[in-house]
Amino acid sequence: MWLVPLVALVLAANFDTTDRQTRSLPLPEGRALTVDVTVGSVRIDGWDRPTVEIAIDRHVPSPAHQAQLPIVIDDSPSRIAIRAVQADGGTNPALRVELVLRVPRAALIEHVRVLEGRLTITGLNGSITADVRRGPINASGLSGRVRLETGIGSITVAAAPLDPAGVLRLRTFNGDVRLGLGQRPAHARILALALNGSIASTIPLAMKDTWGPRWGEATLGDGEPVISIDVVTGTIEIRSP
Repeated sequence: MWLVPLVALVLAANFDTTDRQTRSLPLPEGRALTVDVTVGSVRIDGWDRPTVEIAIDRHVPSPAHQAQLPIVIDDSPSRIAIRAVQADGGTNPALRVELVLRVPRAALIEHVRVLEGRLTITGLNGSITADVRRGPINASGLSGRVRLETGIGSITVAAAPLDPAGVLRLRTFNGDVRLGLGQRPAHARILALALNGSIASTIPLAMKDTWGPRWGEATLGDGEPVISIDVVTGTIEIRSP
């Protein structure tokens, strides 16, 4: 007769409490967006509307834990700031969020900071600076002024159309960087540095790889935009059609 209560306890122990918040706010040109997350996943998709659509799923062990992971959306005239940061500097992996944003393609994203989790970006051509301390960054169709960094984790950028007025900077301390360009660039300045690792490129680079750090560079056409990639421990791959 104890079987049903025991099964119920086991099932309860394996499910969390989830609540959702959604907002739609204007994000005109010049208004900034910032994101801070302790643990979780962030997805940012570009679309052809002048608004940001926000959907946040908060996962915690029980309703009593919600106060330990407050969700804050600060809507000020100059920027929209989204925060899912654990209270008192906590880093409990059981307190996490899944954040999905749809933003104008040319959005100004001042920063995305994730302590532990995953960042996915698609279809942006504005400005974005992102830092994931533990976890990967995956992006596609990304151009404009782009700065992506991880502490421990890979960076993969696919089908990147270069913006002549943009810049692409990719950096990881422990992980690989894979860059796939949407087309072979006629104009670019490529700089690649691997302190402990290797560099491979389908675009010919002048290489220094006899000893110590590996270094590769190339100037195509007028040398703009700049593509800068560096890893401390890991490999760099650059591919173009």
